[in-house]
Amino acid sequence: MTHAHAGASYRTVPLKDGTFGVEISIPGTHPTTMSSFETESKAQEWIAGHKALVELNAPFDRVWRRRRNS
Repeated sequence: MTHAHAGASYRTVPLKDGTFGVEISIPGTHPTTMSSFETESKAQEWIAGHKALVELNAPFDRVWRRRRNS
C-alpha cells in the first residue's frame, strides 16, 4: 500500500504571527497547512523528516503523533 502522502509537495509559508507553516499539497486534495514552527529552518527540518517517513511508508498517525510530542 502506498503512503497517503506519496507525491505530496511541501513549501514553507510565513504566518501572520511571525512563525512558519508547512503547506502540504497532495494530488487530488486541497492543500493543508501544518503550523506553527518558530523558524523557517525548523519547518524545513519537519519537511525532511516527514518525507523520510513517507519514503519508509510509515503509518500516517505516527507522523502526526511524533510532531505533537516534539
